[in-house]
Amino acid sequence: MAQVTRVTEHGGGVWSIPVPIPDNPLGHTLVHLLDTDRGPVLIDTGWDDPTAWDTLTAGLAACGTSVAEVHGVLVTHHHPDHHGLSGQVREASGAWIAMHAADAQVVRRTREAEPSRWLLYLEEKLGAAGAPEEHLAPLRASRASGRAGLPGRRPALPDREIVPGELIDLPGRRLRAVWTPGHTPGHVCLHLEEDHPAAGEGMPGHGRLFSGDHLLPEITPHIGLYEDPDDTTVIDPLGDYLDSLERVAALAPAEVLPAHQYAFSDAPARVRALLSHHEERLAGLLTLLTTPLTPWQLAESMEWNRPWEQIPYGSRNIAVSEAEAHLRRLVKLGRAEAVPGSNPVRYQAI
Repeated sequence: MAQVTRVTEHGGGVWSIPVPIPDNPLGHTLVHLLDTDRGPVLIDTGWDDPTAWDTLTAGLAACGTSVAEVHGVLVTHHHPDHHGLSGQVREASGAWIAMHAADAQVVRRTREAEPSRWLLYLEEKLGAAGAPEEHLAPLRASRASGRAGLPGRRPALPDREIVPGELIDLPGRRLRAVWTPGHTPGHVCLHLEEDHPAAGEGMPGHGRLFSGDHLLPEITPHIGLYEDPDDTTVIDPLGDYLDSLERVAALAPAEVLPAHQYAFSDAPARVRALLSHHEERLAGLLTLLTTPLTPWQLAESMEWNRPWEQIPYGSRNIAVSEAEAHLRRLVKLGRAEAVPGSNPVRYQAI
């Protein structure tokens, strides 16, 4: 029996298709379809998984088109729930794939690096952050066994670049790239600079914004230190994210079409709430840092959506990365510093 997928028509040649993410509380990625004079273009594609592929193809059929007719794929960022199926779409249609250069570089390095290299990097990074031996042991065992293969296909290399500030080459549409680093180094939002279909009904704002993971109605996206064994650049992802939020608020779109949850309006209000959230969180971390803590100890002490003891193994790695990004921000602001001579390094409030 053919799969039926519920799609949402947003008007003005825009649809969204909920593509499932296996074993993930987010549930699905909203893949957006944008009609152009040269054929449909997808904004993100979903996870590389047979069920996700079947859902995407059924969703395209429900929108009155097919994967074979897809003209291009615009990837908001390189994460697998957004970029995963891009290669399969290209194989089936001949479509181009476009991505910001910074995330394209991440994809290139991911494809070229041996999985064991990534495991060693993660082991060393977590050790330096103060992770206990019982957390490091599984990484060491995986590397020693040689069973370090990563699941799924290697991510597809894009063949076009999304250039910040420029209009995307989409016949009949005005879609402008907005660089919004933070969640990833090359995350982009895409601003549809056309009247909203409900503009005649008094809907305030300027066009629509495809926001990827940058701006979501209820969730605060993960902001961590970017994982890359071969890049030693000292970065400030949280600072980049907060600056990017200000940039999006200034656009004042009439509606935001995110990659998760649902479409919403009043982007400036959502930005204000996120800025306030991060300021409160940084202040809370400074209170914790009255006692010197390693990044691992800080992550253990931070408030998450469940107690630390209930956070799965892989999610603890993400939590530590987020703690490190907040520490990096506090150090850059001159509000915290590393304790000289500490190993693993501990941080304290100034």
